[in-house]
Amino acid sequence: MSDLVGSDRSAAQRLRYDRPAETWLEALPLGNGRIGAMCFGGLGTDRIGLNDETLWSGGPETARLLSAPLGATGAEAVQEVRDALTAGELRRAHELAGGFHSGYCQAYLPLGDLLMEVRVGGTTPAVGEVAQYRRELDLDTATATAEYELGGVAVRQEVFVSAPDGVLVVRLTASEPVLGLTCRLTSQLQSQPHPVEDGLGLLLQAPADVAPHHRDVPVPIRYSDGADRGMEAAIALRATTDGQLRAVDTELTVEEATEVVLILSTDTGYDGPSTSPTRSATECWAAGDQKVLAARDRTYDELVADHREDHQQLFRRSSLELPGPAENADLPTDVRVAGAVDVEDPALVALLFNYGRYLMIAGSRSGGLPTNLQGIWNDILRPPWSSNFTVNINTEMNYWPAETTNLSECHEPLLRYIGQLAEAGRPTAKERYGCGGWTAHHNADAWCWSFPVEGDPRWSNWPMAGAWLARHLWDHYAFTGDLDSLRESWRVLLGAAEFCLDWLTEMPDGTLGTAPSTSPENTYLADDGQPASVTWSSTMDLALISDLFQRVERAAELLDIVDPLVGELSTARKRIPEPAIGSRGQLQEWLADLPEEEPHHRHMSHLVGLHPGDAITPDGTPALAAAAARTLELRGDQATGWSLAWKINLYARLRDAAGTHRLVRAFLAPAGDTSTDYVGSGAGVYPNLFCAHPPFQIDGNFGATAGIAEMLLQSHTGEIELLPALPAEWPSGRVTGLRARGGVTVDIAWTPAGVEAVLTADRDQERVVRHGDDRVPVRLTAGVGHRVSPI
Repeated sequence: MSDLVGSDRSAAQRLRYDRPAETWLEALPLGNGRIGAMCFGGLGTDRIGLNDETLWSGGPETARLLSAPLGATGAEAVQEVRDALTAGELRRAHELAGGFHSGYCQAYLPLGDLLMEVRVGGTTPAVGEVAQYRRELDLDTATATAEYELGGVAVRQEVFVSAPDGVLVVRLTASEPVLGLTCRLTSQLQSQPHPVEDGLGLLLQAPADVAPHHRDVPVPIRYSDGADRGMEAAIALRATTDGQLRAVDTELTVEEATEVVLILSTDTGYDGPSTSPTRSATECWAAGDQKVLAARDRTYDELVADHREDHQQLFRRSSLELPGPAENADLPTDVRVAGAVDVEDPALVALLFNYGRYLMIAGSRSGGLPTNLQGIWNDILRPPWSSNFTVNINTEMNYWPAETTNLSECHEPLLRYIGQLAEAGRPTAKERYGCGGWTAHHNADAWCWSFPVEGDPRWSNWPMAGAWLARHLWDHYAFTGDLDSLRESWRVLLGAAEFCLDWLTEMPDGTLGTAPSTSPENTYLADDGQPASVTWSSTMDLALISDLFQRVERAAELLDIVDPLVGELSTARKRIPEPAIGSRGQLQEWLADLPEEEPHHRHMSHLVGLHPGDAITPDGTPALAAAAARTLELRGDQATGWSLAWKINLYARLRDAAGTHRLVRAFLAPAGDTSTDYVGSGAGVYPNLFCAHPPFQIDGNFGATAGIAEMLLQSHTGEIELLPALPAEWPSGRVTGLRARGGVTVDIAWTPAGVEAVLTADRDQERVVRHGDDRVPVRLTAGVGHRVSPI
């Protein structure tokens, strides 16, 4: 690929600041999939916030205690709701639908903090007293650094979290033997110190129950010594230094050093979603300390080399470079974000893309849990929306860039979790609705909560999570061609389809529909002028079901499986109507052309067939695509952060380059605040580029990365389409390592003079490469790069 004039790769792979972080949303995230760390780079007093992806409140027993339904359940109860809808009794249908609800799922918890007081020659550094302060996160090495000078002494801190060794490593160095350090471990959980001769230990007890922050309950954070006792956990830390080391109870002190290396690991009692955690905090500490001791036996250079090799074999698969203003290249990232409101800075967009991939590598590794609403980074004991798995859009969005940006391995935690949720969702489907197969609703957690939570039916009565999540199982196959993974997923796919088949009901015109049905979190205005949510056949329901049935049919063909249920799915799919176009030219959100209570609502649920689905395309279904475009126009641009990200993807699928560019610019605006905002007036990004709902939600970061990938490469129609939604404001650029369905890796470079691409397939195949209206048939040989230029 040709060199890119004016490109500064470091500007697209480095977050930089000229002062320490004052708030958590200015700190820099690190992770190895399990351990999450937020680095403040403080002067004098420093903090590294700690998380462990498996530390959740509650357990299977808590889930059981909260799972009792609030009213009638089963097939007869479903029919009673349908009868109320048929009679036009919307308020009664709403009330009856609440009977399916149960309690709530549990919360993802902060583990603790590593607090460090740094001294240089007996002096505590402070802002204004040090020279040449610089704080960075290098995405390519997954290392956070902070460096400065004080009294002629150069001080540097390096922090990384190693996946190969399972530890967090902090190295502090000084140019003279005058470095002093005092460390402590603290936690918001119930805790007690665990004395260690050359380090620190902290034993932790998690709550039995943490209610969502929006629930008003007498004891929102409850500990227990009973059968529902929460899990225990621990932090283990040891130090090495060329100075004087002393550890007493809760403090570790170093004096007269030029180097201090801290090695920390975590462990919890979590042993899967259906097993009550029984390991004691002391046992957890011993497990964590074993990793610490093994890592301490290695040199720092060995630890950092293995960490970088592991990270870079994932991160370097794909990268985006977009030339930006030269004067912006070394500006602090928060200054760049503030300036991007008025100045076009494509290099900042490239940084956002690369950052999203970095966050996925740091937060989602094979064998772990999926990323939650905040990835693996959370410092609030009762976090917004419990920092759970919100599976009516947000969890799915977290993994949209997994396959397209060449991080298929990072998809594994979600794919495995879907299988676990399916097992939990089978009894839910039978007991709540009298249906076969499995179902889940809009909230889930580490214990695989699958029930509709207590609350308003507009968000709770949505049993389509299985249908949507199953799409990830198919997409993994579509991008990789891995028939073994598809075979392993077959029972889960078929179970999701079986539930949907049982859930469908015959409509008066002979088509099939759903009821009770909602469009996630949105409401319409009923004939009495009041908001309502429960109705017949939301567009999202039917789009997800039709897509699922089609995928199951295709999977059966590929796997040579004969099952009578597959034939029933095929017959039923033909009776599911296409989305309707409403009186304003929009794609209808419900079966009837109903007015929205919030015309600019953040959810774009009825456009799921455009993205991430593929039933609506500008070439294949132009009328529906035009209606989708009209829907986006009516919804408007203002939205929460993750909604902006979804709209980027939707505009990209419509090949609307101007629309995608407008939304990317809106996404990169400085976030207004951290208070909960469902409208999106405070959306944007925080100083550390975390996406603002607000408050912080990581789904927007992942969704924006996926959207930028969709702007540059699409393959959902079968063709490999280059730069389908490239803005005029990005006249030159280069992207490497994007993935097309069928197992094809694509590198693209473009300038005003033309476009060139290199395609490398995993297996022999014939494809069509498209750019604009030009199409080129290509024959790809496995492992051999095929250059397409010019096009």
